[in-house]
Amino acid sequence: MSASVTCTSLSFTWPDGTPVFDGLDVTFGPGRTGLVGVNGSGKSTLLKLIAGRLVPADGTVRVAGEVGHLPQNVTLDTRLRVDEALGVSARRAALHAIEAGDAAEEHFEALGDDWDVEERALATLGELGLAHVGLDRTVGELSGGESVLLRLAALLLRRPDVLLLDEPTNNLDLYARRRLYAAVRSWPGVLIVVSHDRELLDLVDQIADLHAGEVTRYGGNFSAYEEALAAEQEAAERVVRAAEADVRKQRRELADAHVKLARRKRYGQKMWDNKREPKIVMGARKRAAQESAGKHRIVQEERLAEARERLDEAAEAVRDDEEIRVDLPYTAVPPGRSVLTLRDVRLAHGACVAGGLDLHGPERVALIGRNGAGKTTLLRTVAGELSPVSGEVRAHVPLRFLPQRLDVLDGELSVAENVARFAPDATRNRIRARLARFLFRGARADRKAATLSGGERFRATLAALMLAEPAPQLLMLDEPTNNLDMASVRQLTSALESYEGALIVASHDLPFLESIGVTRWLLLDGELRETGPEQLGQALGGGSREGHDPATGVLPWREGAA
Repeated sequence: MSASVTCTSLSFTWPDGTPVFDGLDVTFGPGRTGLVGVNGSGKSTLLKLIAGRLVPADGTVRVAGEVGHLPQNVTLDTRLRVDEALGVSARRAALHAIEAGDAAEEHFEALGDDWDVEERALATLGELGLAHVGLDRTVGELSGGESVLLRLAALLLRRPDVLLLDEPTNNLDLYARRRLYAAVRSWPGVLIVVSHDRELLDLVDQIADLHAGEVTRYGGNFSAYEEALAAEQEAAERVVRAAEADVRKQRRELADAHVKLARRKRYGQKMWDNKREPKIVMGARKRAAQESAGKHRIVQEERLAEARERLDEAAEAVRDDEEIRVDLPYTAVPPGRSVLTLRDVRLAHGACVAGGLDLHGPERVALIGRNGAGKTTLLRTVAGELSPVSGEVRAHVPLRFLPQRLDVLDGELSVAENVARFAPDATRNRIRARLARFLFRGARADRKAATLSGGERFRATLAALMLAEPAPQLLMLDEPTNNLDMASVRQLTSALESYEGALIVASHDLPFLESIGVTRWLLLDGELRETGPEQLGQALGGGSREGHDPATGVLPWREGAA
């Protein structure tokens, strides 16, 4: 029996009463499926239901085969050794004991037939670019991106029949993403991936669009899906325009009916007043005229109601996906003003800024580097969360830092209460008004932060930082696109285009960096140094930059280029 996932009449509601699914029916068979939808539509929740991490309120989830799940937020015990995280420590220990001459029966039972367990584990790490990690290091020594790849390596070693990936490119550098793309391309079973990464979604065989609690399938990759959806929306908008024209026509005809009824009433009253005919005749004519006009009016009212119903049905087919609307405060910095000074800085984990670095005016800096190079450490040091081992770090303007892990919010407080923590002097109405621009309207603002999706948590965190006073003239973002759907990434890009302060963005999302108008590229690779987009391939372990192949989804770097 081939692997598959079947959800029947699936319903799920969060403990605070927020509904997610109500009678969802969907099936996933062999092949690669990209699961897409706006933030908060339930993509991660559906994967957790399939993986058994959540229990549905009603309905069933049937999975034929073993399930492997890579969640959006990877959390590993930092004390674990790599072989423990991979799930091979017991077999590896048994193998080493046997090789050392210990022929105890329990060692052979623990090892079974897996005599090449160590070689397979090392080979899998090598396939994902983690050959340098080894099996004896601890998880705490790895970067966030390396932790994601380690979890993926554990899944690849298990070879589950159904693989669920939730935003797997989060925290991965460009080199690591290539490794992930290769693993996805070669996956033989059922694969369901949630991602905002176009390159990854262009590797799938079909798209499952989760919208308004229902799943619609589209054959082909994400690019084909966008074309099909655009054609659907264009047709739906034409239907809406026709329905609107019909409503206007029916309104005019109803107004005409009211005019005719009023005229007949006036004529009947005039005939009555003049008493030109017997009362019984005039009364009969008056009643007949009123009944005729009344029936005409009722018919027109019914036609108008039907036209409005057709308009409502047509409008439902048109997407009105809410997007993040970031309203950054006025934060202009004059071109010559000093914003940030770094002098001979050595960071907590070894990286350094030799000599000095000065940031002036509204510069836009892209901070790039391999996983574990120290980009987050540098941002946290500038933000004052970490102290440098040596050197000087001085910010000359108010700054805000949006961290990668979005751990700014208190999960037990509501969204509105979290924002109030950062703006204790702001009125309740001002907080609510600000949150509405971040799509937290009404009861949504009262949801606990712990129940938010990744994208919703990003919006809430950004709202809290932007409402805090004074407004930032230096804004630092650490992997800001990790938890955003593509519509929200576009909206964030648009918002940052209007931001007039200095900007430092650490990201592996090259298209996003290019879209926000980066003026300086800084590479952190042991030392912080100036670079340019044309040198990124070689610097990050790839090659020269070229146009990517949409058929394969390969990143725009050529292996082995000089």
